[in-house]
Amino acid sequence: MSFSTFAISPELIAHLDSIGFTQPTEIQVKAIPYLLTNTGDFIGLAATGTGKTAAFGIPLIENIDISQRTPQALIISP
Repeated sequence: MSFSTFAISPELIAHLDSIGFTQPTEIQVKAIPYLLTNTGDFIGLAATGTGKTAAFGIPLIENIDISQRTPQALIISP
């Protein structure tokens, strides 16, 4: 499986490839499709180093409407 199997832009896929992200991890495979199509809450549990940040961040970036000049996402980090 590759990131191109998800409904994300070719530009984002090219950027992921350029930084060495070629195959999604298990948490990414489960989270990305869900988060691209749903706006509700999502809780994804996975071990440290398994790609959780990208699992949440990729759909967030893909769903940002750059024509809007208002906050569209909130990231809370410990």
